[in-house]
Amino acid sequence: MPHEGSPMDDGAEAGPALRERPPVGLESDGLQRHEIVLLLILASIQFISIVDFMVVMPLGPQLERKLELDASRFGLIVSAYTVSAGIAAVLASTILDRFDRKRAFLALFIGFLLGTLLCGLSDSYMTLLLARIATGAFGGILGGMALAIVGDVFPESRRGRATGVLMSAFALASVMGVPICLELGTRFGWQSPFLALAALGVPILALAVYRLPRMSGHLKGQVRSRPLAQVLETFSRPNHLRAFLFTFTLMFGAFAVIPYMSLYLVGNAGIAEAQLPWIYFTGGLLTLFGAPIAGRMADRVGKQPVYRIMGVAVSVMMLVTTNLPRVSLAVAAVCTGVFMFCNAGRMVAGMAIVTGSVEPRRRGGFMSANSAVQHLAAGIGAWVGGKIIESGPGGSIAHYGRVGLLAVAATMLTLWLVGKVRVLSDAPAATLTAAE
Repeated sequence: MPHEGSPMDDGAEAGPALRERPPVGLESDGLQRHEIVLLLILASIQFISIVDFMVVMPLGPQLERKLELDASRFGLIVSAYTVSAGIAAVLASTILDRFDRKRAFLALFIGFLLGTLLCGLSDSYMTLLLARIATGAFGGILGGMALAIVGDVFPESRRGRATGVLMSAFALASVMGVPICLELGTRFGWQSPFLALAALGVPILALAVYRLPRMSGHLKGQVRSRPLAQVLETFSRPNHLRAFLFTFTLMFGAFAVIPYMSLYLVGNAGIAEAQLPWIYFTGGLLTLFGAPIAGRMADRVGKQPVYRIMGVAVSVMMLVTTNLPRVSLAVAAVCTGVFMFCNAGRMVAGMAIVTGSVEPRRRGGFMSANSAVQHLAAGIGAWVGGKIIESGPGGSIAHYGRVGLLAVAATMLTLWLVGKVRVLSDAPAATLTAAE
């Protein structure tokens, strides 16, 4: 691990351990071994967090049956997580930059695991709703903190690649996590996926405690301000506001559609509930290869052009997936898989832009605030989508196509907003020290 006080950047002096060649397959990305270890730990924690969030949506048909929910109440379970995450992230943005990144990140992960355990112990709509609120309060901030760490450690020229590796956790969650959790839910009940995730998180937590380095470079020369003043400063800078508006519009459009996709596929497109794992497997497999490629292209071609290309592509797929007639499993898997791939590609470029729009010393609080915006937008999008669609006969849902049009309009707006966000040229500010 890096020696005391060594910055993780291209020009830093490094010991022999840091000069080791990276594993074959990642060497072409220009990532060093210590950076790969850091990214793999972050991605593993992201994997659990993403599966926990994602699995609720394909569990929708089962939750509706077991807990006697309608589409609106199911949408509330989805949005409860995101709204809770948004509120918690606003509060956390006032203090996160006061702590070493490792300690803050691990504290959030522990709280998240406890919340996930509570989900697994729930036995009613209300207890599940309260458990999702608790889980969101911690889990929703994890993603922002992971991106803050990436922003501190990796310079702008390599940030797209690092973000692409981190976003691969989404793909693995779709390829492995969601299908396995769905199978567990089918065999042992809807609570079992949450219990399994909580158990899986324990050894990953132990590994993170042992291998994650301390990251305290952002604390040097820091002048502490009052929490309210810090929030006002974060939300008053014009470039920050442009980045927040971009994030809000991006997430609103995506999550107006995504939570109800499994309900539509089962109720309208004729896909059997037992076939849903194949839908997520296909999308995750495409994303697993696509996200790193999108990251490399963002670094080489430019993040804005890559975002706009993927934004147009995902808009087309939104229209396709929200208007699917009764189709075969293969057609449904290809359509939703391409949608997931395009959405992940634009997220890689978009989040790399947002991460680079803030000074390193403010990045922890900014990314927490951005996480708040992200989750609030997702929650509002899910709520609006739930208000537009209606339950139909035989488990079908109506007006999903209207939701798709709304999502496309929001996505088109982001193509203009992304050009308004200014990316700062900076060097990594993180100082890493070996874990004690």
